[in-house]
Amino acid sequence: MGAGETRTRPRRRAVPWAVLALWIGLLAVVGPFAAKLSDVQHDRAVDYLPASADSTRVAKIEDRLPGGEATELVLVYHRDGGLGAADRDTAARQIAAITRANPLTGTPRAVPSADGTTLMYPLASTAPGTDEKKRDAFVNDVRDVARSTDGMSVVVGGPGALATDAGEVYNSLGGPLLYTTVAVVAVLLILIYRSPLLWLVPLAVAGVADYLSMGVTYGLHQAFGTTVSGQSTGVMTILVFGAGTDYALLIISRYREELRRVERPYEAMREALRGCGPAVLASSGTVAAGLLCLLAADLNSSRGMGPTGTVGVLCALVAMLTLLPAVLVLLGRRVFWPLVPAYGSEPSSRRGLFAAMGSSAGRRPLVVLAAGAALLGALALGTLNLPGPLKQQDSFAHRPDSVTALETLARAYPERGTQPITVITPTGRAEATLSAVRGHAGVASAERGRSGGGWTELSVIARGAPQSAAETATIKALRADLDGSYVGGPSAQQIDLQDTDARDRLVVVPIVLVSVLLILILLLRSLVAPLLLVAAVIAVWGAALGIGGLVFGPLLGFEGTDPGLGLLSFVFLVALGVDYGIFLMHRMREESLSGAEPAAAALTALRTTGGVIASAGLVLAATFAVLTNMGLLQLVELGFVISVGVLLDTFLVRTYLVTSASVALGRKVWWPGALSREPDPEPAGPREPAPVG
Repeated sequence: MGAGETRTRPRRRAVPWAVLALWIGLLAVVGPFAAKLSDVQHDRAVDYLPASADSTRVAKIEDRLPGGEATELVLVYHRDGGLGAADRDTAARQIAAITRANPLTGTPRAVPSADGTTLMYPLASTAPGTDEKKRDAFVNDVRDVARSTDGMSVVVGGPGALATDAGEVYNSLGGPLLYTTVAVVAVLLILIYRSPLLWLVPLAVAGVADYLSMGVTYGLHQAFGTTVSGQSTGVMTILVFGAGTDYALLIISRYREELRRVERPYEAMREALRGCGPAVLASSGTVAAGLLCLLAADLNSSRGMGPTGTVGVLCALVAMLTLLPAVLVLLGRRVFWPLVPAYGSEPSSRRGLFAAMGSSAGRRPLVVLAAGAALLGALALGTLNLPGPLKQQDSFAHRPDSVTALETLARAYPERGTQPITVITPTGRAEATLSAVRGHAGVASAERGRSGGGWTELSVIARGAPQSAAETATIKALRADLDGSYVGGPSAQQIDLQDTDARDRLVVVPIVLVSVLLILILLLRSLVAPLLLVAAVIAVWGAALGIGGLVFGPLLGFEGTDPGLGLLSFVFLVALGVDYGIFLMHRMREESLSGAEPAAAALTALRTTGGVIASAGLVLAATFAVLTNMGLLQLVELGFVISVGVLLDTFLVRTYLVTSASVALGRKVWWPGALSREPDPEPAGPREPAPVG
């Protein structure tokens, strides 16, 4: 052994330890910030809206009025057979107790229903302001006093109660979401690796990456005011474990392959990273670029999810390219026990599933392509069956008291609204505005509220039920008729959410497509292959949404679809679907560069990467499927569509359609790059001289 080799070996052993030490130091710095992420998480509807929306302006002006933002509640007393005198006395005593214990705005007054079964007490307090913890404390204090008794049901509803119930669901996501995700990924990794130790390594590294992403996200919020919501942090965790595990699968698969050719783990890992590192970098870069396109969205929740999701993907990438290799090298070959890849050994040569699938796609590529396209097109027709926009009260998987209150009020007061619409008008025109509002055909009542800073607040009750077509028409008419005034409140916020989502789809979708297409063109040095991949993921998105349309209403009984489902599912499925396409096309390009014919290159790429892509797809689909067990339909629907889309992409589109299209196109798939041209024939060698004589 030479002196150079002797000096190199200690240095090689020191590199993994140095990487491990750097990560420990990094986590020590980031730790205090990661713990503060929940403190800056906001889940009010108004926090999701753009600054230009009417309802956002109403909320901001309310913050500046005397007392600040009001928390509005409705106490609902109900007895099926009709309320008696004792019931009304009980209600009055409870309201009096609530009034003594809490600083309320005005005196709560009873509003009896026409059928005598229900008594409604609207009340409000400005004491909590915009502090969500104080709001929750106020709501829970009221609920502690307002209790059902002797057959009379008492529930607390209204915008404040709905916000508290939604906040409880979001706050409860962190623990269950993390534990369930970890459990799902652990089971899949055990099945994939069939090793008692190996599965722990990528799982632990993903956990470290998740912790790092929480600290970085908190820093982004502090530095740039990035919106942080329960939805965005939940999706970030899913992305860290899903995408991070995908990258780990690719790296470990290549590392195992190199360990059979290279004696020392350090050199084997270096070769593995050299081989698969570009694909991992390109795929993660594509996902990050797709998510960052959400910055063009006007909706705060969507715009905030862009950088939050990007942070998750990049933290997962950095961890898997540095910490994972260091740990694997330090553990050596024994980490693969009992299936240890011995130096000089050959992998199993048995015919695999993906080789068989590739052969079937290669025999009749046009038939397979046409059948697959027809199937995806038929599934996409299910989008016509998607339920209408999701109402606020229908967004809970399990109905809390606030939703029960809304349902009781809708039955007991069919002739009037039960949720206030807020109109903010210049104080100098307050009386004229109040008169105009009261004279509107869709308005049941209107009262003057607080004044301050040149603005006056009007509380309006519509004749239509909350979020009904009649109430929506009233809100739009008020906005059109009241010049210089702003119309807000919970129902107006939902209208603004839907309108802004529609605008964002028109803006963000083209940006995502163009960005991803440009990256693929630069990476694959082709125009046809990127167009093929993008067309494939668009087809997957349509089919996944279509399956949602066939399942959400008819099978699951969902009353509506989240307005943001189309945009968010598109961004994630395009970014993540292209991710897998890069793995396949990158290997296909390698085979083509080595001289393989187009059909052989396509089938070899599928045979060699199909198993890894399938494992990665299963992990990613399973992690997003965790969202279907959460308590809000927005997350359930998003998790379902992305999980189904990833499975379609993994086992139908990548396996059959992209492969069959590549076989059918031949060299044209790389047009106009150099690989699209036929190779020059071998020059003829010098002729042997003819024998003399």
